[in-house]
This record gives sequence, structure tokens and C-alpha cells, in this order.
Amino acid sequence: MASIFTKIVNGDIPSYKIAEDENYYAFLDINPLAKGHTLVIPKKEVDYIFDIGEELYKGLFAFARKVAPAIEKVIPCKRIGLTVIGLEVPHAHIHLIPINSIYDMDFKQPKLKLEDTEFKAIAESIRKAYAG
Repeated sequence: MASIFTKIVNGDIPSYKIAEDENYYAFLDINPLAKGHTLVIPKKEVDYIFDIGEELYKGLFAFARKVAPAIEKVIPCKRIGLTVIGLEVPHAHIHLIPINSIYDMDFKQPKLKLEDTEFKAIAESIRKAYAG
């Protein structure tokens, strides 16, 4: 059965898309730790990040490296934190999180509750800032 992320890539489940190319997809986390919290995934479904083939792995991080500055241009923060946990969804993904301190990346923190209109506005702003 396809992961929720594969269903997002296929358009079966809606997402707040930030960027996409033939191999990768970036979209807002719907349970964000911060405004602009973005997930970056390979379109090819692989459960564990270290099981991804070499070229796809390098490409995933290169794609994330292009997405992060767009988030930083739009969301006030000291930097974009990056984490890979990989237990909650069986599809490898990178979290890009705007942070001002190390504690901003603590997943035990309460998640933000944003309205659809706010998610759409954030995604649109980041998309416009994305250089690709």
C-alpha cells in the first residue's frame, strides 16, 4: 500500500506544495513546529533514508538545499534546521524547520494549529521565493 506521501505526490491527497521536480517534492507539514515547517521527499517511495540509492540521496539533499533559502526569505528565523527522523511515515523525508533556538526542533513541543488560508498564504509566499 502506498504511503501518505506517495498519495500526496500522486495528487490523491492535497498538500500545500512548495516545490517539485521530476524526482522530489516539498510541501508544508500539516502539523508544524513552526510556520514554514516543510517536508522534502523523494517521489520514489523508500522507507528508510539510508536505503535510498546514492544519486537519489544526493539529489534529495541538493533539492532541500534549494528549498531552505526560500523558507528563510519568507519566515523570520535565525536559520533553517534540518532533521531526519523517519519513524512516523514509511517514506524517507527531511524536515526543514525555521528556528531561533535548538528547542524549536523539539518534536515534543505542541504543534501549531493553522487555518487553511494561513497554510495557503505561507506556501504561496515560499513558492514565490523559491529560485529552483
